[in-house]
Amino acid sequence: MALRPARHRTVLSEINVTPFVDVMLVLLVIFMVTAPLLQQGVDVNLPKAKGKDLPPEERVTIVIKRDGIIYMNDNPVSMAEMTSKLSAISKLNPNVFLKADRTVSYGLVVEVMGEIKEAGIEKLGMITEPKVSMP
Repeated sequence: MALRPARHRTVLSEINVTPFVDVMLVLLVIFMVTAPLLQQGVDVNLPKAKGKDLPPEERVTIVIKRDGIIYMNDNPVSMAEMTSKLSAISKLNPNVFLKADRTVSYGLVVEVMGEIKEAGIEKLGMITEPKVSMP
C-alpha cells in the first residue's frame, strides 16, 4: 500500500459576500414596499394646533371624513352604531379620540361629540396636526 504524498492545503480566508448582498437587497426591496402600508387609518385633513404628542396606546378613534362619513377604528359606522358600541365599552373607561377633517361642519362635530358623551365616555381627546410656528 503506497502512501500518497501530502498535498499542501491552504485555508480560504476570503468570505464570499455575494449571497449576503443578494439577501440584503431583497430585504431592502421588501421594506421599501411594506413601509407605505404601515401607515394605517383613514386619511383626513386635520387642523393645526399647539400641543404635545400623545403616547401610542390602545385607544378608540372616531374619524369624521370630509363627506361626513363616520369611522370607528377604521370601520365605517352610522351614528347609532357608534353610540351603541361606545355604550358597550364605556364601562372599561377607554380613551376615545376624535379626528375630524377641517372642512367638516362644526355642527356635525358637536353632534358626534354629544353622542360620545351620551354613550358614557368621560374622556374625549381631539387629534390635530402640530402647528408650525414661523420665526
